[in-house]
Amino acid sequence: MTKYKIIKQNYEFRRAYNRGKSFVSPYLVTYCFKKKYGGIKIGVTSGKKIGKAVVRNRCRRVIREAFRSLSAEARGNWDIVFVARTATVYKKSTEIAVIMRNQLREAGVLS
Repeated sequence: MTKYKIIKQNYEFRRAYNRGKSFVSPYLVTYCFKKKYGGIKIGVTSGKKIGKAVVRNRCRRVIREAFRSLSAEARGNWDIVFVARTATVYKKSTEIAVIMRNQLREAGVLS
């Protein structure tokens, strides 16, 4: 399992949004920004449109667990931001992992 860090700073999120490549599905939006060094950092966001706090937190937990299952295959130096969508509420982490794998493979994050 590859160890990854967490994106906490606003400027890191904004850099991924503005300069990163985006991949969209009905359940998940992924922004991938290639860096020169620093390993893999992930950030997970969910807007108020998704639901109340309990629902948003569950979406973020599901997305983090889906990435944790794929993190062993991840290579390189990337900032990755996952954005939960309204349909994410009804999915399990295994279903999100399949979608995430396709998006990260397309981005070149997964080996």
